[in-house]
Amino acid sequence: MKITLTEFVTLDGVSQGPGSPTEDTSEGFTQGGWLVPYLDKLFVQRTSDWLALADGLLLGRRTYEAFARDWPQITDPNDPFTERMNSLPKYVVTNTRTEGSWHPTTLLHGDPIHTVGKLKAQPGRELQIHGSARLGKALLSAGLVDTLRLVVAPTVTGSGRRLLDHPSAPVGLRLVRHEATANGLLLLEYEHVGAAPVAEYEGVTALI
Repeated sequence: MKITLTEFVTLDGVSQGPGSPTEDTSEGFTQGGWLVPYLDKLFVQRTSDWLALADGLLLGRRTYEAFARDWPQITDPNDPFTERMNSLPKYVVTNTRTEGSWHPTTLLHGDPIHTVGKLKAQPGRELQIHGSARLGKALLSAGLVDTLRLVVAPTVTGSGRRLLDHPSAPVGLRLVRHEATANGLLLLEYEHVGAAPVAEYEGVTALI
């Protein structure tokens, strides 16, 4: 399976608490809910299209517990995400949980690089990481993420956990799709291409 990391970020790279002021107030974060003012039909359509590619969800413990609490409570029959989020297989990277409450759930104990690597080798389409920024960053650094999808909101929070704050290894990415919504969200899709390339600047004439 391909591993896909989908994250919502601000212009200053913050991924913490996009959906509500109370979603994640850890470390004193008070700027949550920054994504909500920019949501629109195109955002919903594209994120629904992305979810349609999933054969499973890969989650860290904290995100899993939040999703397991909230998603089963959504009963709107017109919600384009609920049925799929609740029915897809969930794989949870954890060394503390002993059972799952949001079925179907499989717990992955031990070194996440090893356990996720074994899961990635299985046949299938996409194994999608939603939220779980710490897990996503670690797997991206380890070269296990094939696709990175970012929804960039036109806002600067000035504080909060950043998605790509000091990854442990350089990561090369290639932009393969991009789109802007009417409300100003950037929808960016990158493919992982190995180590980040570097070069010596030789002037503009070398580029034309």
